Amino acid sequence: MNAKNSVLLKNAECFIQNKFNKLDIYIKNNLIHKIDTNINIKTENTYDCTGLTIFPGFIDTQVHFREPGNPEKETLETGSKAAVLGGITSVFEMPNTSPPTDTKANFQDKLNRAKDRMFCNYAFYFGATEKNSENLELVNNLEACCGIKMFVGSSTGNLLIKNDKYIEQVIKNSPKVVAIHSEDENMLVDRKNLIKKGDVRSHYEWRNIDCALNSSKKLISYAKKHKKKIHILHISTKEEIEYARNNKEYFTLEATPQHLTLYAPECYERLNTLAQMNPPIRTKDHLEGIWKGVQDNIIDIIGSDHAPHTIEQKKNEYPKSPSGMPGVQTIGLIMSDYALQKKISFQRLVDLLCKNPCKIFGIKNRGEIMEGNIADLTIYKMNEPYVIKNNWIASNSGWTAFDGMKVNISPFGTVINGNVAVWDNILNDKLRFGKPLVFN
Repeated sequence: MNAKNSVLLKNAECFIQNKFNKLDIYIKNNLIHKIDTNINIKTENTYDCTGLTIFPGFIDTQVHFREPGNPEKETLETGSKAAVLGGITSVFEMPNTSPPTDTKANFQDKLNRAKDRMFCNYAFYFGATEKNSENLELVNNLEACCGIKMFVGSSTGNLLIKNDKYIEQVIKNSPKVVAIHSEDENMLVDRKNLIKKGDVRSHYEWRNIDCALNSSKKLISYAKKHKKKIHILHISTKEEIEYARNNKEYFTLEATPQHLTLYAPECYERLNTLAQMNPPIRTKDHLEGIWKGVQDNIIDIIGSDHAPHTIEQKKNEYPKSPSGMPGVQTIGLIMSDYALQKKISFQRLVDLLCKNPCKIFGIKNRGEIMEGNIADLTIYKMNEPYVIKNNWIASNSGWTAFDGMKVNISPFGTVINGNVAVWDNILNDKLRFGKPLVFN
């Protein structure tokens, strides 16, 4: 008798308990049922994984899938397709859509859109505003709500909170982790006269270090005052890393592969406005400082800040060009390649992309390959050269800032809730296996 609703992965190098082990994984009813050597259970879904490496399912905690509002840039369907092709099994999607996800009705609308349409698992941030800053307890009852998102520096959309009173109120009143885009809006406004039309290199000069550092210091002071957890996104300066070094009781930090890979002015000269994002890509000393934060356990999570725009929109003359770049399909390969280069250990890779997202946000039954956990798995070919190219990108945007980048690891497969969604780089596009994430 063949076991129903089951998958057997044989002869894989599995990253379990902080080391690689050659093992079989037997999946039944969406769960990791057994991990052992030489499992012999008859199933119609047996896969020979010789030469393949299996990690716990990678989680991207910062994506903008642009739905509702801008389907030409992305949708929940196309963004999640890009995710699973890159080995990402779960995403946290941002609220600065049109309309924004800042009411219970709008949140439910986005959840309804996601069901039966997303290839990967999903959760959504609830957008903080001045109007809802006193009534955030409503998020406790929202299915698949990972936390509150607050913008205190200008970005895409209209969820900006400028007034310190409301910024503090959101942190004080939130029953969940508050994830924050941290730039000092007043400083940004005061420095806009430094924008040089047609010169994207001025982007990191007018959105300078102080705009990020001053904002992060203020947010951390509010978190300490109210003993609430905040999560500061896309850290872009070495100064923020040093400030956080011995000071992390009430906050966690997130960085992007962009800020670990690209640097000014080289990236702007090579990519022009394709390198434009908020907060900006800065000079190489900041890249090195952020790497120090990753290596010294000051950075807790790596998120892509997948923020797609069409190539036509990005090629507008600066500053009319929008900020943001795709990243959900490339984050897993880029960070795994850094582990192969020994920039970080594989244990640290799994902490940043699997364990810490589950620990910080309270995701249940994921983050490690262990019996009883939900079977979300990222499967790569190690030491297999691969060139990231625009024509591989499944996002509606159709481009990547990493076009032409060579990595020594190739995408191969993705298992979502015990179902093989991608195998040998071929997507099972007839079925959507993504489910809403469940939080403690």
